Amino acid sequence: MGYFAVLDTETNWKNEVMSIGIVLADEITMEPFRGKYIVIDPAYKKGGLFSSVLFIDSVRVNRICSYQQAIEDILDWFALYGVKKIFAYNAGFDFSHLPQLQEFEWYDILRLAAYKEYNSFIHEQMPCFKTGRLKRNYGVEPILQLLSKNEDYREVHNALCDALDELKIMQYLSHPLEVYKVSAIKR
Repeated sequence: MGYFAVLDTETNWKNEVMSIGIVLADEITMEPFRGKYIVIDPAYKKGGLFSSVLFIDSVRVNRICSYQQAIEDILDWFALYGVKKIFAYNAGFDFSHLPQLQEFEWYDILRLAAYKEYNSFIHEQMPCFKTGRLKRNYGVEPILQLLSKNEDYREVHNALCDALDELKIMQYLSHPLEVYKVSAIKR
C-alpha cells in the first residue's frame, strides 16, 4: 500500500508560511490515512488573512515550531510512509513557498478540477475558454460546491481543513493518480 500527500499552506501578511496542513491518502482508494497540522512560530504571530482559523476546535495542532523544524518533521513523516507525490490546489503557490520539498513530485489538483476534459461536472452553461478551462469560479470553494452539489459549503481556510477538502475534490473527480501527470509542476 502506498500513500500520497495532499498539502495546503496558509501565509501571513508578509507572505511567510504560517501553517501547513497535510493529509496522507491511500494511492488506490484515495481515502485519508493520517493528517498533520503544523503552525509556524513566529510567522503565525505576525497575523494574516486567515489567522482567525489557525486554532479551531475541530483541528488538533500537531506541532507549533520553527519553519525549519516543520520541514524536518514533514520530511521524516514522508520518509516513514514512503511519500513521493504531493498534490495541492493551485500547487505552484505551495511549491514556491516550500522550496525544501521541491524534490518531491508535485501535482496541481486545479489543473484537472477547472477543465472540462477532466471534470465532467462542468456543464455547457458554464463559461469556459477554448482550452476548456473555466473562466471563473474555479477555486476550491466553488469547485467543491459544484462537485458535492452543496451550495452551502464554505472553505474554512485552515490549512488542514483545506487539504482535506482538496482530497475530497480528487475523490469526486475519481481519476487515477496517473491522470494527474498532465498537472505536474516542472522544476
